[in-house]
Formats: sequence, structure tokens, C-alpha cells
Amino acid sequence: MNQAHTERETDSRQRPRKGFLATTPGMVLACLASCLLWGSAFPCVKLGYDFFAISAADTASILAFAGMRFTLAGIMVAAGMSIARKRPFVPATRDLPAIGALALAQTIVQYVFFYVGLAHCAGVTSSILEASNSFLCVLIAALVFRFEKLNARKILGCAIGFAGVVLVNVTGSEGGFSFSLAGEGMVLASTVAAATSSNLAKRFSAEHDPVLLSGWQFFFGGLVMMLVGFALGGHVAPADAANPLPACALLGYLGFISAAAYSLWSATLAVNPVSKVSVFGFMNPVFGVLLSALLLGETNVVSPVVAVGALALVSAGIVIVNRKAPSSAEA
Repeated sequence: MNQAHTERETDSRQRPRKGFLATTPGMVLACLASCLLWGSAFPCVKLGYDFFAISAADTASILAFAGMRFTLAGIMVAAGMSIARKRPFVPATRDLPAIGALALAQTIVQYVFFYVGLAHCAGVTSSILEASNSFLCVLIAALVFRFEKLNARKILGCAIGFAGVVLVNVTGSEGGFSFSLAGEGMVLASTVAAATSSNLAKRFSAEHDPVLLSGWQFFFGGLVMMLVGFALGGHVAPADAANPLPACALLGYLGFISAAAYSLWSATLAVNPVSKVSVFGFMNPVFGVLLSALLLGETNVVSPVVAVGALALVSAGIVIVNRKAPSSAEA
């Protein structure tokens, strides 16, 4: 009897406890917090271009600026976790291949393709293509990585959420669609890279700390982008040399967005099905539109009625995907 009791105690110690992020309230709060932070990046990046006098056509400076942001994000994660855990938060040798794969897909490929494509791409089309990331995450998780099964409920929920993103974009003041390989083609490639990186993060988190992977992939990926941007002639310096504090503070906040949002998103992905987490990505452009109106005064971009309608569609899609299946056959 004592032996059986000891075995049960040993088994309970080895079995990981179900953390808050693995619960429905924890997943919802974490995903919405991440999306709110990412949504604030849309207007803040625009403000950053003004504060650093970077034109939309200056791809080299944009890459250097983005690289500085992501390198700073990596440093924030490493420093913050080192303080929290009271030991250096550095990767082991076995972590490096996973960090390299994520840095390539999540930071380097995604953002190089995105920023290059954005310079030749209509704003409406790029927003919709970026929103397709949530669709692609679910498809790649089911068809490539085999994390879970694809079913009608997931497809319907993603379709309804995607409809909300389309609604908030096609009714805006910019209007219109276009497609070119150098523009929208690049943005689409960046979206595929983003969806792939989410699934890679899910796979690697089984054997590696997801927050460690998040922070260090940002550091190495951002460093590569920054060096490439400067090598191509990029220039990043506060436009107001007499008062550089606002520009530096904004850059710091952009770094914090990446550090906090992606670390939280990765940790949530590690303990939940990809489809249930990725569908929240449809909230990014909705938050982006709302925060752009608040921070930039872009009230003419979309009407309040359309914004509410889009939010309702996105919310409906999230509920449908996360609704419990009637049977336990689903992964």
C-alpha cells in the first residue's frame, strides 16, 4: 500500500499542472491582451515613422527601424525573465536550432517580405491578406503539422471572423483591391511565414521554454534585420534631435509590444489547440482600426456602425471555433 501511495505521489509530481493559460478564461484574456497590444502597433508604427522621419518608400530605414524594435524586444524578454527567475535567461545549445528556425520564419522572412511588399501594396489589400494568417494557421496546423483535425465548425468560424476583417477594410476610405507579385505577393508570403512560425512555436514548446524561444528569436532575427537595413543605407535617428525622448520612448513601447504580446501568445499556444488561439488574430485589425481612430484621429477610416458590425462578426467567429465539440473525437 505504501508503495502504491508513493507511486501516486511520484506520478502527481511528474504530471504538469494545468496552468491558467490552459483554461478558457486564461486563454481568452491572454489572446485579447496580445491582440490589443498588436493592434496598438498599427498606429504606433505610423507615429514612429514620423518621430524618426522615415518615409514609406525608404525600405532600408524601415528594415533597420524594425530590426531595432525586435532586437530591443529580445533584450527586454531576456532581462525581464532573468530578473523574475533570478538567474540568466539564456538559451542552451539545444535551444539554438529552434530559435534559429523561429527567427527565420517569424522575424526575418515575415517582416522583410511584409515591409518590402507594403511599399508596393494597397493598404486595404494588405490588411486583408495579413488577416488571412488566422486561416492559414488553422490549415497548416491540420494539414501539415497534424496538431488537430480540420472540421466544418473551425472553417465556419474562421470564415465569419475573416468576413469581419474584410468588412472593416473594404468599407474604409482607401477602398479598392489590387495584386502584384512585388506588393501583395510579398505580403502574402509574409503571412504564410507568420502562420508557419505559430505552428513551429507550438511544436518547439513541447521541448523548449516558449518564452525563451520568443525572446531570443526576436533578438537574433531583429539583429539580422537591423544589420541588413543599415547595410542597405538605412538611417534611424530621432527627427527632433533637441528632444529625442518621445521618439526613444515610442521605440521602447514598440519593443515592449513585441516582447509581451508574442511571449504571451507563444505561451498560450503551447497549452491550447492552434485553431482556438489563432482565430483571435482576427481581432488585430479591428483593434488596429479602433486605436488608429483614438490615437491618430483617423475617424474617417470606418464608420462606428461598420466597426461594431466587424467586431460582432469577429467575436462570433471566435465563439464558434472555441465552442466545445459535441464529441471528444476532435483533437
